[in-house]
This record gives sequence, structure tokens and C-alpha cells, in this order.
Amino acid sequence: MRGGKKDYQRVIAPDPKYGSVSLAKFINHIMMGGKKTTAQTIVYDAFDKIAEAKKDPMKTFEEALKTVQPQVEVRSRRVGGANYQVPMPVSASRQNALTFRWIVEAARNKKGSAMADRLATVLLDSAQGVGDAIKKRDDVHRMAEANKAFAHFARFAK
Repeated sequence: MRGGKKDYQRVIAPDPKYGSVSLAKFINHIMMGGKKTTAQTIVYDAFDKIAEAKKDPMKTFEEALKTVQPQVEVRSRRVGGANYQVPMPVSASRQNALTFRWIVEAARNKKGSAMADRLATVLLDSAQGVGDAIKKRDDVHRMAEANKAFAHFARFAK
């Protein structure tokens, strides 16, 4: 791995409104150009929209995260001059990173309304098991399933 491993993991303070570390990390993924208060406004407005839909925003958020998290992914391994797509389990931190990325990407790709509205829609859809973020997870799982024959190369991976 280029650059080596970090000896430490940065501590992220929980978000001010709900006291959740995972929500604080999600806000950081929404943030663009260092505008954290704008990102917080977007997320909290999306949570207000979820609350208007008579759902608990924090539970919906956690349910969406749990539903979108990938269990396996394919990684490229070079063995004997050939590249193989090897299915491998996903670590917890990478699960969260991919989940946040897919949810934010799904919200950004929708057009025509405010980001808070789009984010609320994606979170509600993901919690119910539908939508673009779920489709992305299913694609990753399908790719891993299709390459199951190369799983024996996983033991060489670091």
C-alpha cells in the first residue's frame, strides 16, 4: 500500500444536534469546499423533511446505513501475469465510507430540487431497500458473486 498505514485514527467529534459520530462523518462527506455549516444545514433540513414524513430521522438514517452497507466487494489481484477480480469481505470502516459515498452520490445525481429534499428522499428510499444507493450495493454484490470462482486468490491478498 502506497504511503504506508497510519499509526492512529483521527477522532471525530459527534455532531452538535444528535450527538452521533456516524452522522458527523456523514456531514463531512456531504461537505464541499470546507463549508461545514452548509453541509450541516443540508443534513438537518433533510432530517426535518424525514420527520415531516412521520418517521424518526435518526432511526431512518441508521436503517439506511445498515441497508446500503456492502458485505463483499471485488478487488483486483495480479496472479501470474493475469488480473483477477477477487471477492473479499469489506472492513467496517470501508463499509461506512462506501455507504456514505453511495448515498451522497445518489442524492447529487438527482436533479430538480434542493439538496436537502434529494437527500431526504434517498435516505427514505434506502431505509426501505430501494433506490440508487441500494442498486449500487446490489451491483457490487452481484460482481462479487459472479467472481466467486476466484475467491481462492483472496488468501494471497494483504
